[in-house]
Amino acid sequence: MSRLFDPIAIDDVELPNRIVVAPMCQYSAVDGSATDWHLQHLAQLAYSGAGLVVVEATAVERRGRITHGDLGLYSDENEMALKRVLDEARRLGGPTRFGIQLAHAGRKASVRKPWEGGTPLSPDEDAWQTVSSSSVPFKEGWHVPKALSHDEIERTVLAFADAARRAARISFDVIEVHAAHGYLLHQFLSPLVNARTDKYGGSLENRMRFPLAVIRAIRDAVPTSVAVGVRVSATDWVEGGWDLEQTTSFALQAKQLGIAYICASSGGTSPTARVPTAPEYQVPFAEHLKAHTGLITRAVGLITDPHQAERIVASGRADLVALARAFLDDPRWGWHAADKLGARTHFPSQYSLVRNETWRNFRDRIAAQA
Repeated sequence: MSRLFDPIAIDDVELPNRIVVAPMCQYSAVDGSATDWHLQHLAQLAYSGAGLVVVEATAVERRGRITHGDLGLYSDENEMALKRVLDEARRLGGPTRFGIQLAHAGRKASVRKPWEGGTPLSPDEDAWQTVSSSSVPFKEGWHVPKALSHDEIERTVLAFADAARRAARISFDVIEVHAAHGYLLHQFLSPLVNARTDKYGGSLENRMRFPLAVIRAIRDAVPTSVAVGVRVSATDWVEGGWDLEQTTSFALQAKQLGIAYICASSGGTSPTARVPTAPEYQVPFAEHLKAHTGLITRAVGLITDPHQAERIVASGRADLVALARAFLDDPRWGWHAADKLGARTHFPSQYSLVRNETWRNFRDRIAAQA
């Protein structure tokens, strides 16, 4: 019996299994609005065998986009375009649930698409003023961000809440708050970036104030039928930066505000960070947060093999596993994982003849070995 294919409830949202497609930016929107690229991308992931598909980091305001191609949910046009995509993906996806990651890039905004270099936009490329906790650029040669005023912080909180209401209107099951990877909320959390001396800077309590206000506003803005989670960078991988102890304190505060799960990633605030990447290198963060907060936790990062994912869940190190590159490489990863682990998962009726034959072959092979 595979634990990876056991169902799990995130608040009122029932997932058919523990496999999550992690949010992956496609840089293919038009002024924040989803296109036919998103339609085909999310439609195929809808019947990939995953229990939850999380839509890419989606900007809550125009200046919160990383690039001109970023998805957004800050206008009626954005909402209508994404509804078209989600409705079609749902029609194809069976029991697969859908989440959306709400984000603001802060000082890492106003750059070119990755395949165009990922470097800061020039004035003739419609660059825009970036914002952050402090006027500290991400690295040399990048735009110098404007430190958000108190009024701007409050307006940004409202922008997150408004985007959450739009997400609920178009029937997303899960809303994920992006507080990781060096983007705006993480820029307030991390002492590497946050040099403020007001109520939003200095102590851990102050640095958490804005991200927690966003979480509170989102949880209050959507019905209880929508689960709200948060993605964090558990460490900056830099001495004196954000670390696992601070992450644990933040997670406990977020739990009190109604967060249902936490996804433990890492890094993103400093280009000089030395990240010891290796298979499962971030799983200990999820394991620690699960043990110290009681939250449902999601592990992510170089998890690629079904047996590897099964071990993580079956051992109790995390409740969910998220994969990104593996699903781009193999959009049927969930089907193939089920085959290897002796489980069943959803697939379209149009493919039932081939898939049922695969299952019978597996069953007969196991019976012959008994």
